[in-house]
Amino acid sequence: MYVAVKGGEAAIRNAHKLLADRRRGDRSVPAIGLEQIVEQLALAVDRVMAEGSLYDTELAALAVKQARGDMIEAIFLVRAYRTTLPRFGYTKPVETSQMAIERRISATFKDLPGGQLLGPTFDYTHRLLDPELAGDSAVEAPERRVASHEHTPRVTDILGHDGMIESDGDMPEGADTGDLTREPLSFPLERDLRLQALARGDEGFLLGLAYSTQRGYARSHPFAGEIRIGEVEIELEVAELDFPLTLGRIRVTECQMVNQFKGSSKQPPQFTRGYGLVFGQSERKSMSMALCDRALRARELGEDVTAAAQDEEFVISHSDNVQSTGFVEHLKLPHYVDFQAELDLVRRMRSEHERRHTENNGTQEAAE
Repeated sequence: MYVAVKGGEAAIRNAHKLLADRRRGDRSVPAIGLEQIVEQLALAVDRVMAEGSLYDTELAALAVKQARGDMIEAIFLVRAYRTTLPRFGYTKPVETSQMAIERRISATFKDLPGGQLLGPTFDYTHRLLDPELAGDSAVEAPERRVASHEHTPRVTDILGHDGMIESDGDMPEGADTGDLTREPLSFPLERDLRLQALARGDEGFLLGLAYSTQRGYARSHPFAGEIRIGEVEIELEVAELDFPLTLGRIRVTECQMVNQFKGSSKQPPQFTRGYGLVFGQSERKSMSMALCDRALRARELGEDVTAAAQDEEFVISHSDNVQSTGFVEHLKLPHYVDFQAELDLVRRMRSEHERRHTENNGTQEAAE
């Protein structure tokens, strides 16, 4: 039972003013602009867009600023804003094979059609603090290549050509793709809804689950078949036109994990897939998503469900950081009636305990 908070409006207004004051900080320091956040804190912006389920760099930057850098609060703000937007329809599935690739790596094949591109990555940095970044030192311009929009086959396409990996799992003709933002979830879920939930799930939570699958809690031995980052076109089919309308381009990160599968009575031994796709540049999130996706396919592939990462209801129900935050932080709300009831119960239990203790001592003394 919750008790409505009465009074205290002045205190709440002052709390808001104090929050705004702390957010602005020292007035002698220039205020940070949205362009600075978009350009210089791009990965934070990408995470807010991905887990907020809204691709808009300026709005995500505004949320980061308003939340004072609290990622989950910023994601909450974007989610709330998203609910106010009109819905015009569903775009066509993005064609990542036509991606304008900025980064593309594979841990399975050294020589790939189209080549491997390291792109912007922390992978080969020494993880040492750079004092020069404390100032505004000049940055050397990198070498660039001309962007190509040519078809670049995926590693899984190469394996699929030889029948070494399962098919891509296309939706049956006429089947409707689910939308978890429009309908309440009902377990068990189809894979399309699971992927939607994972795509906007909390990165830290999914990372922990993904790590657990490699430590023996799901018997997973994955290979990073391919990770690619780049821009893809967004197309919308309009009833009045006989061709799709291109709305623009967005940057995404795609991960294809390749896992062993010993086969069954119906299927020969082959590799299976785990898939991850998120807004922006977020390799860790897309890799974690792909590992969790594969773990959640255990029942589908006839494997024993023995680990938390394989439990669909556990993973999906606890992956959303907005829901998790709301439930944990609601404990800050007044629970006065509940607590008084618990307090009264504990007092009665203590009184009963003391009465019995006194009676037992009296009986023992009489026996002596």
